[in-house]
Amino acid sequence: MAIHGVLLDFSGTLFRLEPGAESVRGLRHRDGAELTAARYTEILATLTVPTGVPEHLPPDLHDAWHRRDLDGDLHRASYESALTAPHFDLADGTATGLYDVMLAPASWVPYPDTDAALRLLRARGIPVAVVSNIAWDLRATFAHRGLDGLVDEYVLSYAEGVVKPDAKIFTVACERIGRAPADTLMVGDSAAADGAAAAIGCRFERVEPQATANRPDALLGALRAHGIAD
Repeated sequence: MAIHGVLLDFSGTLFRLEPGAESVRGLRHRDGAELTAARYTEILATLTVPTGVPEHLPPDLHDAWHRRDLDGDLHRASYESALTAPHFDLADGTATGLYDVMLAPASWVPYPDTDAALRLLRARGIPVAVVSNIAWDLRATFAHRGLDGLVDEYVLSYAEGVVKPDAKIFTVACERIGRAPADTLMVGDSAAADGAAAAIGCRFERVEPQATANRPDALLGALRAHGIAD
């Protein structure tokens, strides 16, 4: 059966959080040493888990963590509290700066084939929805990279009041692009969160959430696997 609509996850699928060195300048460890961009990415990677809770999250934050993608203020409070954990060894006040870096559109880098994949879908007349567990509007991030005109719908947890893997968010996304689940492909980096689209009849293809430099063409490969790319 041909694919007539595509749902795409955001973080680890279309973009990855990879801020430049200038973004973290002045942010420090507890001993006064400056935080490197590589260390920042490493720290945030331990917190941006698609399901469950991060390994080093204090138990008293677990409930808020499960609800963070439904509310912007709760999201900030959860991340900033998590970043103050002794495990990360950050200087006082650094957590707020780190969170602000995460919100900046320039901190997010598209995978090498994101542009090509979105343009291919547009050329084939296949509508696209970005489906993300996130607490802020992603449109500015796509606009920053000149990709905003290639996405038809944004189905974001904080706006919809539902998070993946709840099937409702995929149902909403299919409705927004006017496609039946059986005719729709979901592409994401989490079998647990994104793969739940299969529960309503969507097809699913997983991509690895690697560094952008190490994953040149996984999106095009996912589309090719379902008869979309040549």
